[in-house]
Amino acid sequence: MGDPVDAAWDRIAALPRPTLAELFDADPARVARLFTRFPLGPDEAGGGIVFDWSKTHLDEDLLAAFEQLAAARDFAGKRRQLLTGARINSTEGRAAEHTAQRGVGAETSVEEAAALHARMRMLVEAIHQGAFGEVRHLIHIGIGGSALGPKLAIDALTRDLALVDCHVVSNIDGLALEQAFAACDPATTMVAVASKTFTTIETMTNAESALRWLAQNGVADPYGRVVALTASPEKAVAWGVDETRVLPFPESVGGRYSLWSSIGFPVALAAGPDEFEAMLAGARAMDEHFRDSEGRANLPLRAAFADLYYTRVRGCQTRAVFAYDERLALLPDYLQQLEMESNGKRVTADGAPVSGPTAPITWGGVGTDAQHAVFQLLHQGTHLVPVDFIASIAPGDTLEPAHHAILLTNCFAQGAALMAGGNMAADGKDPARAFPGDRPSATILCDDLDAATLGALIAFHEHRTFAAAVLTGINPFDQFGVELGKQMANEIAAGGGSFDAGTRALLDAAGLG
Repeated sequence: MGDPVDAAWDRIAALPRPTLAELFDADPARVARLFTRFPLGPDEAGGGIVFDWSKTHLDEDLLAAFEQLAAARDFAGKRRQLLTGARINSTEGRAAEHTAQRGVGAETSVEEAAALHARMRMLVEAIHQGAFGEVRHLIHIGIGGSALGPKLAIDALTRDLALVDCHVVSNIDGLALEQAFAACDPATTMVAVASKTFTTIETMTNAESALRWLAQNGVADPYGRVVALTASPEKAVAWGVDETRVLPFPESVGGRYSLWSSIGFPVALAAGPDEFEAMLAGARAMDEHFRDSEGRANLPLRAAFADLYYTRVRGCQTRAVFAYDERLALLPDYLQQLEMESNGKRVTADGAPVSGPTAPITWGGVGTDAQHAVFQLLHQGTHLVPVDFIASIAPGDTLEPAHHAILLTNCFAQGAALMAGGNMAADGKDPARAFPGDRPSATILCDDLDAATLGALIAFHEHRTFAAAVLTGINPFDQFGVELGKQMANEIAAGGGSFDAGTRALLDAAGLG
């Protein structure tokens, strides 16, 4: 008897490949099957999100075959491990408990998260009420997930009004930190240092420079202006932060999944603690859907089916994400780390070589700017690139409605054009004006981009990433590939290491040899 996972992949690969047009023609109910509204709130008035996967090549046969694969991979069991605090991160021997931060997880972990959130809320409210004097600015220093998540959420939720002006700095390039300094008054600035280990060299170097900037500009007690966000609170205290301004989070919360923990402090400070809690509630609604829905009805799992179909069967090496909303301008950057750091793996959770591609390269941009930059390749290039379009029915601006109508019209037209193809020549015969069509896209359409919707949207992508990892048999929660370059950089800084001739020449040219 053969391996059931291999059998499922063989079945998927052997299925016919009708065009998108043929799929629509053959199934009048296709939109109803793959166009799903996810409600947020107790009724439709509470808002929601439409997930439209009808313009992908998923059909009944493919969905059934992927459900067979999910069963062979014990998706239900792995999901249960994730959501109950089991040690799903096998290579590092620990749980991945980001959902517990939102209220879905092991009871003790959910209780601990609630207590830590209450502690964070007290500090945020104290700052807002003037316990630290006038605070008009926050410089949030982190890197990777400690920066990308807060930066996305702050940009999305505080464009109208920020209670505190927040600047997120991640790059060790001093220009990034100097730009934040230039925008802030040191007398009314606090600094948040976000590091799981409180040893990350880029973060700690930037933090020390921020302390010097405060001291050089008349702040008598620079450490008194620092809030530490970390899973190593003892190291933050040893570094000089008073324990009352240390906001811990559990070791079981990974960096790229940490927005929901105390790493979300700048979001609560800038948008308000109620908005942060609304974001948690939206994510929790998606967690509950992911926990309770089976097979193709499970939205993140259905998205993973399509992702792996294109990556493994159609040979697509990339997936593009285009946000038709300026408030989501940073979402493609956020998803790059979430998906590529999680699923960019060469071996399974058991250490065996993977049997095929795992994660595509995630990239994207903002519509309509991207239409005038990269869409030429999407429509007429030789690469097949699945596309996600993300938009909001409610505008983020107060200008004439024509602005938003044109924006949404362009968003929907791009998906239709990618599918339909055609020839723009009058006689329909000019190859330079021909479009092959049959190019897949999915659309995520939000009623509005409020805090709950943003939370649900991010949680959807987290679970989509996890589902794809389970279907390919990999561990999405380690990131050893991040460490090698850092290790070698540390060797250079310490004056050691053995490097190739080209690298030695570069070091000499830069005066670092």
